[in-house]
Amino acid sequence: MLRGYLSPLMSSVQPGLLRACDRFARRLGILQQPLVSERLVAKAESRAGRPFADSAFVPALERLVQSYNEEAALSLIGRAAARWDILRFLGNLLRFEQEEAFAPALLQADVESPIFITGLPRSGTTFLHTLLALDLANRAPHCWETIYPYPLARGGRDRRIARVDRQFRAFENLSPGIGNLHPLTAMTPQECTEICAHVFQSLRFDTTHHVPSYQAWLEDNGHEAAFRFHKRFLQHLQHQNGVGQWVLKCPDHIFTLDAIRTVYPDARFVFVHRDPLSVLPSVAKLTELIRAPFTRVLDPLQIGHQVSERWDEGAQLIVQASQKLESGPGIFHIHYAELTAEPMASVAALYAHFGMTLSEAARQAIGKFILERPRGGYGVNRYSFEDSGLDPAQLRERFAYYMSAFGIANEVKTRADRRAAPALTVA
Repeated sequence: MLRGYLSPLMSSVQPGLLRACDRFARRLGILQQPLVSERLVAKAESRAGRPFADSAFVPALERLVQSYNEEAALSLIGRAAARWDILRFLGNLLRFEQEEAFAPALLQADVESPIFITGLPRSGTTFLHTLLALDLANRAPHCWETIYPYPLARGGRDRRIARVDRQFRAFENLSPGIGNLHPLTAMTPQECTEICAHVFQSLRFDTTHHVPSYQAWLEDNGHEAAFRFHKRFLQHLQHQNGVGQWVLKCPDHIFTLDAIRTVYPDARFVFVHRDPLSVLPSVAKLTELIRAPFTRVLDPLQIGHQVSERWDEGAQLIVQASQKLESGPGIFHIHYAELTAEPMASVAALYAHFGMTLSEAARQAIGKFILERPRGGYGVNRYSFEDSGLDPAQLRERFAYYMSAFGIANEVKTRADRRAAPALTVA
């Protein structure tokens, strides 16, 4: 109850308080002290009481830490969060090694025919992922188990779900507005970028921070090693909680399709399509809100440019992938307009396409969710193209190839769209 009174207060004072903390930390020289990957690895090993058996992750960690130190302009909270994040990943890796020593057979278990949902961000991929996760025959990684894949302590009460919910609420206080734009709970199905981040090869880091040199290294290095770990991570979850039809989701998958198909030859793909003009301002705003607590330099125009460049490349890859994979039993296309207008029918069509059975229990669970959350749990959000330096007319022209390739209807009318509209004939 007290938290309900504190949250509005925290929302109103937080930005000023964070800036004051940064000024104080700068005077003390804290922000000038770099993160050091060797020390972080040593700290994780000390906590676990054993060294790493496999240090293949180290080059990626070193590149990420270098980019954090030189480019991300980490705030005091950003520095603390980056350190905590890295130590958590390292701790999970050490725990994986320990569990594999106890039960080596877990790595022999197959991950059969996983379904990967992808498309432009903010296009309905999260909504679809959530609906599919309601079917108990399916298996989606939840936020709590991607953050803490094993219990924090052996024996006793498992407190992971409660801890993750507290952490999410704390972040909402640090970045007011993010709860409306991207609501999260411990039980929310999580994106695969959080899994790949454990080996420091994830597009997630370029969203949460300005790290262009790390991102360039990642693109050059490829994603196969990250997805080999991704499979290993799923095997650990299966080892604890059993096997199901894996349903996985991330817009960033469009950049990693070759790696996914190498690691998972029987993977199936769902592409969700939406007007990019409805997507890009929302992506830019979400990126801004995610980065805000972690950096001393927040540039909405740079973010807008990054988002438009990244997802123009992404849209091109979607078109290329569709042509390469072709329509068939392993690929399914769905439009945001269809998904939101008739979600149950959309899910049923997906199941039919992949030869899956949609049980009555799953229908009821999905129907209940749709009835209770007509907007998928999202609040009302307001943002403009101008906030991120985006020009809707230029974007309409730039993404015309993608709209045409999949017959996507315009959701946002630019002046050019209005001029091109046919005249209305009144009988």
